[in-house]
Amino acid sequence: MSQPAPELRAGRWIDSNGIETKPLKLTDLGDGFKIIYCFQHWCAGCHSGGFPALIALHAALKEKGFGFAVIQTVFEGFEENTFDKLRATQERYGLALPFGHDVPDEAAPVSTFMRDYRTGGTPWFTVIDPSGGILYADFHIDPARFLQALSSTT
Repeated sequence: MSQPAPELRAGRWIDSNGIETKPLKLTDLGDGFKIIYCFQHWCAGCHSGGFPALIALHAALKEKGFGFAVIQTVFEGFEENTFDKLRATQERYGLALPFGHDVPDEAAPVSTFMRDYRTGGTPWFTVIDPSGGILYADFHIDPARFLQALSSTT
């Protein structure tokens, strides 16, 4: 049995068109599998490896009932990893997906997603199964291996 996925608590979001919107909830991503990608704007690994992996997964799975969200989980570089960078990042990669901005509150040094999901930093991929359990959580994901594993279980 997998650990249940906590509800998202990131406070600020833009929708797939770059318009600021209400905070996203897991149910907004549909009833199927969900893939959440965490990044920081200034994270070189997020841009060199994380976003290309996300793009590959999104291209392969967007028509198969998978829900996707991207969250900037800020834990350092607060002057660079800002809300206004979300739209530029969304456009840079051509990702018509919701993007969230999650900063630490006064109670903790890391963002709510990092605390709730016990992430280790960025880039970070979380895959949630249709029953709401965390299926995968790690710094990297190999899209080809993930898709192969997925096809062998269906």
